[in-house]
Amino acid sequence: MSDNPHTSWLRPCTAIWLFLMLLTGFALGVGKMGLSGNVVMTVLLLTTIWKGQLIADHFMALRQAPPLWRFIIWGWLLIIALGVSLAYTL
Repeated sequence: MSDNPHTSWLRPCTAIWLFLMLLTGFALGVGKMGLSGNVVMTVLLLTTIWKGQLIADHFMALRQAPPLWRFIIWGWLLIIALGVSLAYTL
């Protein structure tokens, strides 16, 4: 098999998309099971941040962007997660 990622049967963007769907299914499963609590909320928020970073890196092409843009997106994800966390705990 060639080292060229475009000749593989599973392109990197497809693999990332499938992984995002897996994480989304995990969150849906947690919701359907009715799990709650600070630990569950923390795990779900961390997976959400991870998903956001994957989307920014691979589908918004920020992996090659200047560090400032990556910092802005990372900061935005953290602010949203902290806001959700604060709303959940109050």
